[in-house]
Amino acid sequence: QVQLVESGGGLVQAGGSLRLSCTASGSIGSMNVMGWYRQAPGKQRELVASITRGGSTNYADSVKGRFTISRDNAKSAHVLQMNTLKPEDTAVYYCYIDRALGVRYWGRGTQVTVSS
Repeated sequence: QVQLVESGGGLVQAGGSLRLSCTASGSIGSMNVMGWYRQAPGKQRELVASITRGGSTNYADSVKGRFTISRDNAKSAHVLQMNTLKPEDTAVYYCYIDRALGVRYWGRGTQVTVSS
């Protein structure tokens, strides 16, 4: 059974940095897109960043220039480096991995809180 485990969330002051990691366990097979969503209280879940198997990246406008996504296929892992954090980045962050045929795996979420 595939499980995604996130780590790296926490409390940080505005302007600080956090590094979120997501590692898949179990036999996940061929991984296509990897990425992160976030959901703030009272708001819809939004896509933060994604990366294809070939390394092409996509970012929400609100995080461009501040966040960087990377992946390590050999380790079935991907990382979201978050710099210059703002209070509006406060949310629960969820990682995901897409396999072929539309199968998506989700992590359970990790809380990121940015104080002003």
